[in-house]
Amino acid sequence: MIAAKALVHVLALTPAAILAWQIREELAGRGGLGADPVAEIEHRLGLWALRLLLIALAVTPLRQLSGQPVLLRFRRLLGLYAFFYASLHLAAYLILDLKQYWAQIFEEIAKRPYITVGFAAWLLLVPLALTSTQGMMRRLGRRWGQLHKLVYPIAVLAVLHFWWLVKSDIREPLLYAAILAALLGWRLYRRVADARRRKAAKPPPVGAA
Repeated sequence: MIAAKALVHVLALTPAAILAWQIREELAGRGGLGADPVAEIEHRLGLWALRLLLIALAVTPLRQLSGQPVLLRFRRLLGLYAFFYASLHLAAYLILDLKQYWAQIFEEIAKRPYITVGFAAWLLLVPLALTSTQGMMRRLGRRWGQLHKLVYPIAVLAVLHFWWLVKSDIREPLLYAAILAALLGWRLYRRVADARRRKAAKPPPVGAA
């Protein structure tokens, strides 16, 4: 298990390490981030935040299909890395795009719908990240599970943020929207199937013919 978690850490940090190396090359004048380095940095960080969020959502269906409950041990870790990349994405926007005009963030949030939904997704991720420890799970009890159901609207907002950001070629955001629809559709299917199973297993009322 330690080796598996170490592998997840390495894989999750690899995109950030590659991007850091490319930024270093860019600062040294050797290029590597294309014609618009700022847009590339923001896009790369946001894309990995979305990918890791969807991978975290895919853990439960994979566990149910494979019968391997050990997979659930990676879900919170993947969610935390999604928050890590989302925070870097936001920081890149504030530092590289807005520069010293950080106060404009509220004007941008109000003016640009894709920033509105993206910022809302990040805000909703904050309490999930803060309550991701075992101690918080014990302290919150059943409320922990209810709180972490926020991941579903967060994922919808994240996909919507990407969709509205891409103004012309929507094939890539459409792919992520389809993946999210499949993941949420699976959960709905399982919920309906479980409800029917419980109903069928329920003993008939006394005196029923």
